[in-house]
Amino acid sequence: MTTDTPARLLQLLSLLQTPREWPGGELAERLGVSRRTVRRDIDRLRELGYPVQAARGADGGYRLVAGKALPPLVLDDEEAVAIAVGLRAGAGHAVAGVDEASVRALAKLEQVLPARLRHRVSTLQAATTPLTSGDGPTIAPETLTVMASTVAGHERLRFAYRDKDGSESRRLTEPHRLVSTGRRWYLVAYDLDRADWRTFRVDRVSSPFATGVRFAPRELPTGSAAEYLRRSIHRRQETYEFAVRFAAPAEQVSTRLSAWLGVPEDDGEGGCVLRGTVGDPPEWLAVRLAMAGYEFTVWSPDELVASVRELGGRLSRAGADTPGRDAHGDGLAQS
Repeated sequence: MTTDTPARLLQLLSLLQTPREWPGGELAERLGVSRRTVRRDIDRLRELGYPVQAARGADGGYRLVAGKALPPLVLDDEEAVAIAVGLRAGAGHAVAGVDEASVRALAKLEQVLPARLRHRVSTLQAATTPLTSGDGPTIAPETLTVMASTVAGHERLRFAYRDKDGSESRRLTEPHRLVSTGRRWYLVAYDLDRADWRTFRVDRVSSPFATGVRFAPRELPTGSAAEYLRRSIHRRQETYEFAVRFAAPAEQVSTRLSAWLGVPEDDGEGGCVLRGTVGDPPEWLAVRLAMAGYEFTVWSPDELVASVRELGGRLSRAGADTPGRDAHGDGLAQS
């Protein structure tokens, strides 16, 4: 029997968070209390904001339903480890759709995990090698969680940074936002040593350290961290516009391409048109478009047209019948 009311409420909440309806008698038996006590505890949970629904019937079943707000969740050890591992795996790779919210959730969860569970998460993560198809750099989840914590807490952040030319420097910043482009993570922050706003590629950051010094948030010049990053990237590199038509609906094509390339629009003829602005080499863009898996036609620019033709010719030659291919079979390693 659980005599401590807070502990009993947490145990009751843990039971109700499973996707099923609990008869009042079964809850009373699990908790070692009377049905009357269960009813009182249910009322307490409702007062705390948990939407507990009671079913009509002789035994009066209960279940937790979706509400207008998200009250605190109660996780057992296995659930906490599973969520932490999943968030760390997603945060470690800049995958489209995994944004700052995932990193904030990971930072909050790891902050309250008991030491024994943190050890289990780290052990499982170290023993796992993910097979990913992303083309962005890998980032240590710890780096993202430290940054997310300083962003949320308005705390100054110090770290080592490697520029694109390989030069190393130490930076003291007031972090504003983490931004994911789908391929990479960036930190938008105010650089105190340079007295100006800067963007930092997170995969070039090492040894991030939360200083403990709080600061009053500054107003970003563009108002939006994503817009500031977009302008910053465009200032640093030569960009070009492109237009491509796919022989497939926009809904299908959009699931096969990174969102930062642009949003395809249906053309009313069973296909869709993708327009965007990039700074990557045309050869790289040609490969990304081909990887979508749909027939497409490049409208512009001419450099992209030439790159697609060259890529197509190279692939055709690679798959052509040759004496070497006949002699060595299909080229697959046998074991």
